[in-house]
Amino acid sequence: MSHYDYIIIGAGAAGLLLANALGKDEFFASKSILVLDKEDKTTNDRTWCFWERGTGKFDDLIHKTWDFIYVGGQQLQKSTSIAPYTYKMLRGIDFYNHFLPKVKTFPNITWIQEGVTKIEESENEVSVTTSSQKFTGQTVFSSLYDASIPLKQKKFPVLQQHFVGWQIKTDQSVFNSGEATFMDFSVPQKGNTRFMYVLPISATEALVEYTLFSEHLLEKTAYEEAIKTYIKEKYNNTNYTIKETEFGSIPMTCYPFHQHNTDRIFHIGIAGGWAKPSTGYTFYNTSKQVPKLVSHLKTGRPLSEFHKKSRFLFYDMLLLDILYQNNHLGHEIFESMFKRRKASLILKFLENETNFWEELKIVTAPRPMPFIRALLKRLF
Repeated sequence: MSHYDYIIIGAGAAGLLLANALGKDEFFASKSILVLDKEDKTTNDRTWCFWERGTGKFDDLIHKTWDFIYVGGQQLQKSTSIAPYTYKMLRGIDFYNHFLPKVKTFPNITWIQEGVTKIEESENEVSVTTSSQKFTGQTVFSSLYDASIPLKQKKFPVLQQHFVGWQIKTDQSVFNSGEATFMDFSVPQKGNTRFMYVLPISATEALVEYTLFSEHLLEKTAYEEAIKTYIKEKYNNTNYTIKETEFGSIPMTCYPFHQHNTDRIFHIGIAGGWAKPSTGYTFYNTSKQVPKLVSHLKTGRPLSEFHKKSRFLFYDMLLLDILYQNNHLGHEIFESMFKRRKASLILKFLENETNFWEELKIVTAPRPMPFIRALLKRLF
């Protein structure tokens, strides 16, 4: 049985960024690190997008950027600049091809492609069992997400951001490659919050995604039919071929995932609550959390002290309370925000970077009564 100082379970964004940060930092040169993942990370299994001011540390890996976005719906058709932000698209395969070889070159890191079946904590160490062997570690960082855990309580509503995306190539030039469709609520809402999300790579290539913020997932054919209908109506029934497909479901909840952390087992990524509750965006926040976690490790303080409260969690909680009780209000809330406030301010707010007065501008954009009711219910 091999023993390690740190075991990282999962080589997604959180796992690889953490492994890379530990591997290149001389402070951890004497630490033995094991990275476990059941996949070989050779497929483009996901797409991450985020907005950022100016240049960033992932710019060499970025597949496409946009300086303009479109938001549409029942009462809004708006194309707008997001300056000083740029919307950036990072493909999973490009991320893996860059970071995985780097991680494998660090002399103190061991990579093993195996799935984890059990994690057990004792007084002095943690044992990690895979399909064929067993390891022990002083500290385990796990990105394994158990979707049933937040569903076992009622205090914090749990919605899903679920989607199916098609990477398509059309026979004709139909896309504006300089503008990303951020949210198009013109599709039938059917009592939910539903929208199309379109990322044009060129005039003839785009990722077209049907997305819902709701409690329950749909049958696969429902997503696919919605995408077919949208392409037919929006792009004049143009002929196209599907190059790649993707499916995802991201939890939208303010459930305190950090309460399951111990001083030996620490959850990262979605499993650690690093997804933005009100939007599902995870990658950019993860890229900010990892350096903070590494700095915390250097202090020697207990991992249980890492979590910090934020007032933005309360804003997220009110929105999720509303959408959980009245899911159909989603399009109205987001449309009113983009209709009455600058897109750059909304993105700044969603990135948890605004001050109180800017936040006041945001929260007063939609109709106030749903938020007042949600606030009173939370307080009393």
